[in-house]
Amino acid sequence: MLLDRLGLAYVPHVYEHDPSTASYGAEAAELLRVAPDRVFKTLLAVADGALTVAVVPVSTSLDLKALARARGAKRAAMADPARAERSSGYVVGGISPIGQRTPVPTILDSSAWNFATVLVSGGRRGFDIELAPDAIVAATGAVSATIVRC
Repeated sequence: MLLDRLGLAYVPHVYEHDPSTASYGAEAAELLRVAPDRVFKTLLAVADGALTVAVVPVSTSLDLKALARARGAKRAAMADPARAERSSGYVVGGISPIGQRTPVPTILDSSAWNFATVLVSGGRRGFDIELAPDAIVAATGAVSATIVRC
């Protein structure tokens, strides 16, 4: 795993994923008994034609205008799920910001620094990894910005 190669600390968390669930992140928060503000979802968007990874708490919604501003773009829209899967190498609901097939610019919502550690997908449904926000930055080159709707 990339985190091991980089010498970054993390804690793996496995849970029994229900294929009929409507919200993968809410499911993870509930089954892992973690506040939804500490569980972050990985979304792929397109900002002025370029893929961008947005990492935001599952309890919030991505603000596409704020994401565009953070990327210095005029507009942003959600990426087509098939494009997100091809680029990341992961399936929707299990897309991790870490170790994506094609590295793309990553924006980590600034609320991550409200916690010593947060949880993100580990690359498949039913598997999250807990790590410090700084470890996400180290592994992805992410920048921090407020990209959620208030």
